[in-house]
Amino acid sequence: MDISIYFEPLDFIPFESSDHEIRHRLGDHVTAYTTNNELPDFISADLAIVGVKEERNAKNNLGCSEGPDHIRKALYQLFRGDYKPNIVDLGNIRNGHAVEDTYFALAAVVTELIKNNTIPIILGGSQDLTFANYRAYESLGKVMNILAIDSMFDLGNADQEIHSKGYLNKIILHQPNFLFNYTNVGYQTYLVDPESIKLMDRLYFDTYRIGKVRTNLENVEPLTRNADMITVDISAIKHADAPANPNASPNGFYGEEVCQIMRYAGISDKLSSIGFYELNPSLDINDQTAKLVAQMIWYFIEGFYNRKNDHPYKNIKEYIKYTVSIKDHKDQLVFYKSKKSDRWWMDVPVKNNLKDVYERHHLVPCSYADYEVACHDDIPDRWWQAYQKLM
Repeated sequence: MDISIYFEPLDFIPFESSDHEIRHRLGDHVTAYTTNNELPDFISADLAIVGVKEERNAKNNLGCSEGPDHIRKALYQLFRGDYKPNIVDLGNIRNGHAVEDTYFALAAVVTELIKNNTIPIILGGSQDLTFANYRAYESLGKVMNILAIDSMFDLGNADQEIHSKGYLNKIILHQPNFLFNYTNVGYQTYLVDPESIKLMDRLYFDTYRIGKVRTNLENVEPLTRNADMITVDISAIKHADAPANPNASPNGFYGEEVCQIMRYAGISDKLSSIGFYELNPSLDINDQTAKLVAQMIWYFIEGFYNRKNDHPYKNIKEYIKYTVSIKDHKDQLVFYKSKKSDRWWMDVPVKNNLKDVYERHHLVPCSYADYEVACHDDIPDRWWQAYQKLM
């Protein structure tokens, strides 16, 4: 499929070193679609940066369409890590006549990238673009998981038009539906309707308050390892660290915390797309937010180039198997530990007729702490959540 019809080139050169003998900045290693170059070959690339300057469905954040190029300029100034990046920048998707046309274009582009094992890094624009990202998995026929870094759930109402603070219900209700699990990391209770929290519980979705997450940030790693796509709302970061969003709160993630989460995301072998949304350059202070998002992407890239390729559904023989019996529970709990990375998974029972459908989902990423819970004759919450959906 020719995706070049969807893109317009960048009108600036990503980066040119002042010292042309030392070319170690990311911009020196990114092949970009500019007014002087053709659309780069994305098929052989590891990662592809895709800008989407769409804001027509933004909620209280007009101006966020200018975010992609500001992020780029900060990102390409950063020095690369100890790896050889193979990254392309495809430019910005042309806005359609209607917002739905932009959604269609983004979904088509993401579909083509994932089919070729190239991970798209989407730079928004408003967060309703998450819906278009999801549609790509629908077109691939893949049952998938979404993880949102967000201070709210962005559910919205079924009878309202989609917008940046109300897109999730469109994903949940869309038919055919390929969403297996939704995880929110970092919601702030006073910003969320209690009925929405109850709804998330009834749907067996995973939600984690900002306070709970920050007590032990390492617990986020299994959550990112279970996600196929991640959507990041910049307003989840506290205003002092990321002022370029009118919906930002005095509370939220610190910059270094969200960078750590992005590294976890990069390391995840399952993750195949990620998007960053809602940065409004007109509200930024000395490009502080653009620089933070650039550093978040830097950590994601650094994590990607440290992937272990050790998801157990590929080769279960390379794992240490642990079986735990629970009193008054008919099923034994089965855990697997990677010999390569020391990461843990749980094997959750699934109906025989659904094993092929949920091949990638019944082996649930977990932590050593979950194994310890089982050893103390209790069932981990993470196991129960997956069990309810699989059985």
